[in-house]
Amino acid sequence: MDEIYWMPATQLRKEMQKRNIGVEEVTKAFLNRIEKYDRRFNAVSEIHETAIKQARALDSATRGRDALLFGLPLLVKDNIDVAGLHTTAGSMALADNLAESNAAVIENIVHHGGIILGKTNMTEFANFTSQGMPNGYSSRGGFVKNAYDPNKNPGGSSTGSAVAVSAGFCPMAVGTDTSFSVVACATENGVVGLKPQHASLSADRILPIASTLDSAGMFSRNLSDAILLYNGMAHRPMAPVHPIPAKELKIAVNQHNRDMVSETQWQRYEQLFEALRRDGVRFSEITQPYSPYQRSIMLCEFRRDLERYLAGASAKLKKLDQIIAFYEANPQSMMKYGISTLQEAAQKSVDDLLYQEAMAERERMRGQIFEELKEYDACIMTGPTNIMHFVGLPSLALRLCEDESGIPRGIILYGADERRLLSAALTLETYCSPFVPPHL
Repeated sequence: MDEIYWMPATQLRKEMQKRNIGVEEVTKAFLNRIEKYDRRFNAVSEIHETAIKQARALDSATRGRDALLFGLPLLVKDNIDVAGLHTTAGSMALADNLAESNAAVIENIVHHGGIILGKTNMTEFANFTSQGMPNGYSSRGGFVKNAYDPNKNPGGSSTGSAVAVSAGFCPMAVGTDTSFSVVACATENGVVGLKPQHASLSADRILPIASTLDSAGMFSRNLSDAILLYNGMAHRPMAPVHPIPAKELKIAVNQHNRDMVSETQWQRYEQLFEALRRDGVRFSEITQPYSPYQRSIMLCEFRRDLERYLAGASAKLKKLDQIIAFYEANPQSMMKYGISTLQEAAQKSVDDLLYQEAMAERERMRGQIFEELKEYDACIMTGPTNIMHFVGLPSLALRLCEDESGIPRGIILYGADERRLLSAALTLETYCSPFVPPHL
């Protein structure tokens, strides 16, 4: 039975459709694995009581076995509404927020035959509580641990979902990404992470940071599975995506902050680039920098967007000022790392001149970046830049290789055209190391 934990989602789905494996059997196996191992990783915050019931219904179904996500068990980040489960964003201030209905992306998953196992822990308020907040920590959930090395960085705010996939708790998981919360988590945990183009998925009933930047995203162990889940979360699935032949690929390499990349990591990039060049891939160097205006948008939109979400939620606290007061009234349990970002956001507004300047800069940069990227299938990020998130481009992370100690290393790509990016990444993935499970 162990083989199902590492089976590609597309293959596992076929086995259940053909009744070679029961949906209930698969669901119980993943739930048992979570119970056995998650005390070491703290990735899962809550289990859905109806998971087995969902599975039995699918096993007995005579229709709908061709559903896109038939029988596939999934875990969901704790800032996305799942009916009957809590949506807390990792904060005790929202511990009473029991979702009454599914977010639109979750409703689509269920419609396509997916099974929601439960929720995952995350960095508190999607890493928007304090600049001193460690990745993977929340006042409600504690620390999430990397499955490859408990002392290693587990990644940004979607850390529980990424760890759950790498540890074999589910074949795919749902996260959110405002700036690297999916793609950076994926690189740290040896899995694939996909952040779709901004606004291509519904943001309904997802606890936000900034609507201009936020997107739901997905984790899996290969890109084909991530695309499968993307289609299952969308209102309208995309047409099939196929790899681009290597000799037809044109790749840009963003050199911004190149000096911040370690020589060891650069050597890993060069090994990949050389293998691709031998097969005819064409490379060009470009420079697309980091934008400080992104944080201004986050600070100015946060209160407005959070309070819009809370207005329709069951949480008692409805205003950012009330949440801050809750933290200040419980300093020992709630303010271990401070709340400086929440406090700063409480003083900002979309009416601020700072926000108007940031949005104007975003619009200007969107035109420039799209123009620079239009001839490329994909752009590879080397040194740190947030430009893809700032202007709303799709981005993804592939598992590149393992380092000398067996820790996975990743590579991040983005592009102006989502279909071209996915097609190019399917080709690049064949040059990267396959997923290797951690030793639990």
